[in-house]
Amino acid sequence: MSKIKLLWLTSIACNGNAHSFLNYNELEVFLDNFEFIYHPIIESDYCLEDIIQKDLDCDILLIEGAISSEYKKANEPIINIINKYASKVKKIITVGTCATFGGIFKHSGYSYATGFHFNEDKPTFLFSSLKEKTISISGCPIQPQILANILYSIKNDIDLKLDQFNRPKEYFNYTVHNGCTRNEYFEYKIDNHKFGAKEGCMFYDHGCAAPYTQGSCNKILWNDVNSKTRNGEPCHGCTDPDFPQDDFFKTKKHMGIPANLPVGVGKRAYLTLAGVTKAFKIKRLEEDLF
Repeated sequence: MSKIKLLWLTSIACNGNAHSFLNYNELEVFLDNFEFIYHPIIESDYCLEDIIQKDLDCDILLIEGAISSEYKKANEPIINIINKYASKVKKIITVGTCATFGGIFKHSGYSYATGFHFNEDKPTFLFSSLKEKTISISGCPIQPQILANILYSIKNDIDLKLDQFNRPKEYFNYTVHNGCTRNEYFEYKIDNHKFGAKEGCMFYDHGCAAPYTQGSCNKILWNDVNSKTRNGEPCHGCTDPDFPQDDFFKTKKHMGIPANLPVGVGKRAYLTLAGVTKAFKIKRLEEDLF
């Protein structure tokens, strides 16, 4: 059986997602089923000049990095290279938050750069005709297992239900808070006062974005081992359209209330729950912290 042919193009990027994918723990098995005709790191049969000059067969196009009509690869506008292969592939995958929403490069000097279909959470129209065949994976960087799972789904003709940003709901329909081992501390408003500690929630004072960030970091652990919140570091919301925000390690508040509340929780409901929570003192949890 012939392998699925993949083309990985890098636009304005740091190659973080390409490096992240190298950590996929079943990469050898993956390469028995898929073939990169070009990848910026993994050995392939063709170089970038071949991709530009020749008309090669390709099944799936993967795009990493923010998009700009001004950006060139090997002196060829990236949008020309994308358009050359976009019409022939079965699916297009935006790999990472930069390719999906513009990401860190949009916020760090490349103000003209955007995501493939979205400028933060607003739609763009540069590649609007390709939206129906696009699947987006946000993250800075992405989790390699999620990309592999999606590619296998495409290979096996499995229909993926997508959210408003073309992301598979299977991986983005819940928050990073789901599966966090610190949820009990969150419920009783017990914050973590020391990074790296095993106890405490970091939402109330230390900037954790997990309750309002959609992603699967605590359900599909990185390398099947760990996640940021399990390791005592706040979630930075890297899968969200407005990533990155300022002050990663500080919770923004208005009159003592977190500026960003958990998904689906209104301010009135939050204040009611907070008032009830303050009535409880859980000695066991407090003793763990101090």
